[in-house]
Parts: sequence; C-alpha cells; structure tokens
Amino acid sequence: MMKSIRRITLLTLLIFCATVVCAVRARTALVAHQGMVAAEHPLAAQAGLKILEQGGNAIDAACATALAVGVTNPSSCGIGGGGFMLIYLARTGKIYALDYRERAPLAEKQSMYVRDGRPDEQLLRRGALAVGTPGEVAGLDSALKRFGTMKFQQVAAPAIALARDGFPCAPHLASEIARTAPALAQEPGLKAVFLHPDGSPRRVGEPIVERELAATLQALGNDPAREYYRGSIARQIVAYLHSKGGPTTMADMRSYRAIWRTPVMRPYHGYDVYSMPPESSGGGELLEALEILAPGDAAGLGLNSPAYLARLIETMRQIFLDRAAYYGDPAFVHVPLNYLLSPQHIDAIRKQAFSHHVAQLPPIPRDHGTSHLCVVDREGNVVSLTTTVNTAFGSKLMVPGIGVILNNEMDDFSIAPGVANIYGLLSKGPNSIQPGKRPVSSMSPTIVTKRGKPVLTLGGSGGPTIVTANLQVLLDVLDFHLDPEQALATPRIHEQANPPTVVIEQAIPTATQNALRQMGYKLRVVRQIGSVTAIEITPGGLMGASDPRKGGAAAGY
Repeated sequence: MMKSIRRITLLTLLIFCATVVCAVRARTALVAHQGMVAAEHPLAAQAGLKILEQGGNAIDAACATALAVGVTNPSSCGIGGGGFMLIYLARTGKIYALDYRERAPLAEKQSMYVRDGRPDEQLLRRGALAVGTPGEVAGLDSALKRFGTMKFQQVAAPAIALARDGFPCAPHLASEIARTAPALAQEPGLKAVFLHPDGSPRRVGEPIVERELAATLQALGNDPAREYYRGSIARQIVAYLHSKGGPTTMADMRSYRAIWRTPVMRPYHGYDVYSMPPESSGGGELLEALEILAPGDAAGLGLNSPAYLARLIETMRQIFLDRAAYYGDPAFVHVPLNYLLSPQHIDAIRKQAFSHHVAQLPPIPRDHGTSHLCVVDREGNVVSLTTTVNTAFGSKLMVPGIGVILNNEMDDFSIAPGVANIYGLLSKGPNSIQPGKRPVSSMSPTIVTKRGKPVLTLGGSGGPTIVTANLQVLLDVLDFHLDPEQALATPRIHEQANPPTVVIEQAIPTATQNALRQMGYKLRVVRQIGSVTAIEITPGGLMGASDPRKGGAAAGY
C-alpha cells in the first residue's frame, strides 16, 4: 500500500513539475496578495507556500523552502553547507542579519594545501580538505527559535517528503549531474542517488530519491542544532572526513555557532538598501557600487546602452579590487567598511582611470552551487536567504548513511598570493586561511525599504556574479522601473577586475557588443550570467520571479 501511495505521489509531482516548468517558460513572475515564496525550484517554492497556508510566518516558510531546495537542488545547497539570511520583522520594523557561513576547521593549516613546495588549489575544491564546518542547520535553527512560530519538524516535513518519496529531476540539476558525472561516480553515495547503475547520469524528469537524507532530516527532531553538531550525525561527519584525511573534529562541530550581525545599509535614490555585512563582501560591494552610481542618471543613459554598460563595467572592476584588498572575517581582520563607503573613497573611485591590459582568461564556471529564496507573509515579514555548498555538489563527498553532501567552502579562502580560486578571484591577506575563520563570500541577500517599509527583496547565486547580477536587477527595478520578471529577463554583464575582461550575455545586441569593443573593452560572450530571485512589494500586491536561467518559480496566494 505504501509503495502504491509513493508511486502516486511521485506521479503527481512529475505532473506538477512539468506544469510549473511550462508555466515558467511562458511567464516567470507571479502576483499574489497575502503571501509569496520565490525560489530556484518550483517544488521548493510550493513547500514554503504550504507553510504559509498552514499559518506559519515568513521565517518558518523560508526555513522550509531552504530545506526543500536543498533536496531538489542538491548540487547547489543543503544541510552540508551554509548561508546568510536577512529578516525584516514587521512588529519591530527592524532588519536582522544572520550569518551561518561555513568555518575553517580549528586544526586548519595553510601548509595542508602545499604539495611539492607549491600551493595546490585543487585540494581546496574537492575532497576532505575542501570542507568547512557546515552552518546550515545552526542558521535555520537560530532563525526559527528567535523569530519562527513552528517547530523544526513542521517546517522540515515538505523536504522530508520530497527526499523520501522522490521528485522529478529538473533541467538545471540534470545538467549539473551530467557535467560532474565522472566525479560523482567516484563517491558511492552520490553515484547511487544521481547516476544509473551503469554510471550514466539521471536525466530530466527521472525520479531522484534521497532516502538517507530524508531519515537524517527526521532524525534532527525539534532541536536540530544539538543533534547535528553534538549527536550521532556529527560523529558520522567527523569520522567520514577523518577517514578521508580531513582535519575536522568534534570540537569543530560542537563549537560552531550562527552569528547575529548588524546589516549594512545605504540610501539610494529615495530608498534604503540593506544587505549582509562582512565576511560577506557581497553586501558591501553592492552598496559601494550603488554609492558610485548614485549621482548619475542611469535611466537617462538608456537600459543596457553602451554608455550605461561602460559605467557599470568601471564600477564593477573597482568594487572587486576593494574586495581583494580589504574583505575578510571580522573576527580576524578589521574590514574598513566606513572608509569603503565614505564620500572620499567613492569620489576617488569615480575619478580613477581604469586599466584595460589583457590577462589570461580563466574559465567561467558554469555551476551555480548556491541558491537564493525570498519570502513575504501576510503580516509583512520579509526574508531574503542565500544558501550554498559552493560549487556544484560541493566537495563531491556524501557522508555514508546520512545522505549529506558536504561543501567545498575552503576554496573561498586565499591559499597564497597570486593564486585565484575557481571563479578567478584573487584575495589578499585579510582572506587568508586561518583556524576557525569564515571565508569571504559573494552572497548578498538584500532588502530594500522606502519610508521604513519593504518594497523589494532579492538575492542570487553564481559565485562572484551574484554581486553584479543583484546590482543590475536592483537598478532595473529602482531606476528603470521594471517589474521583477522584466528585470530578471534583461541581459547582464559581469566584470571582476581579475582578469580585466567583460563577460557579457549573448542576448546583448551585437551592435552594443561592438561599441564596447571600440571603447577598448575585451569581451567574453557567454550564454548566461548568474541567477536572481526577487519579490517586489507594491500597493497592488506581491510580484515575484525566479530567474529563468535556473528554472525557478514563485508561488503565492
């Protein structure tokens, strides 16, 4: 009987997912009036909506959505990773920032990544040395206990059902499985879930079942941080990493804590824009870019005109130079955010000439091992949450027996001067590897208010393109007055200083590309850049969209 029920459930999910995917292709925005969830998978958005309909608030629904997207987009995120969360609480009128970023093991040494006298960056990207202490469970638990109205098992129920009963493989996940199949085949747990017995990748529409993960989510009970960090789950994670040569110990797990921080804010054209403080560089970079652009008339230049894009390119380059020079974990280094956002520094940037020398082009990573979601509830509470395992399937390790895919967040540290991470980013001393340190992140969940009330929430995935994609969508909505669907569909560019090359989506007209080349910019044309999720809060209702580049959806009522 149970097998029959599960077959019916899976068939229902297949039909639902196919319907939603078709709807997303035709329209990625949704208008609702009481509550809305936007996420990078339609079933995850439905999981959050279900919690709202059951009477949960935005915090409850965000946690449910994060757990569900960790099941349905397991290449991007999950309870083996970490993230950041911004919360607007209607009853206080305040915005709160929660940091549950992964942390370097306490026994960490930079020498662990040296082979034959040279730093080996591949050790940061795959295997036990790549894994930071996960923060996801601690973060969701902290948010629920402070601001939620439901128990963990209530919000985990949709994710447990999806993992246990299965769900149809979406196009994004199928492409990530196919691209990383050789690595997945080397890890028994990953191979069993994501590949066929003959080693071929599971395809779009085929069922993905994660029974071990479902059992783990259920075993977390209603005190998940205790179970995950001090119980049998912690011991299994530590024992597995130890067997693979990793330095993680029970002391790392027991001492991990999520941190409540003060969000950063800057005014922009009548709005107040809030984002994450360091060790997120993303929030500071985003606000610095807005400060640089504030005096200009972006709308007067024309959306994606050569003049407008040139201004964006120069701004992007400078914020990434500042990221490399100044950002790090505030528990270890002083991040001079007031200086970076000061009129003197901003004015100097505006006047500075930009170099256009040619550098070797690193590959642009195709994987978006990160996911963003937004939630607004009937009371006006808002959550903007970004969660990650870093690159696709993180470290390519799954803990046997518990189904947890572990992150490769150590690659976000600086291993040595002049050695870039997988995204081509260079960092300096402030982001060097140290025991217990949290690496710099591009994740930048954002909430925009006007006269103290939220009007927009957004965030993205895609490594350093998170910052530049968020920036362009913000400008599209605030300056060009596009709705979220239109803003997310607008072609994007990306520049990150190293190398001084502009990455540009192929949808930008050839004439515009040629005009930029004539200005002296070296271009690399790609199919797509980043992925953004957004909800706009208007007098006429909630307008939500999740990026068609990654196949997400909004759900509301």
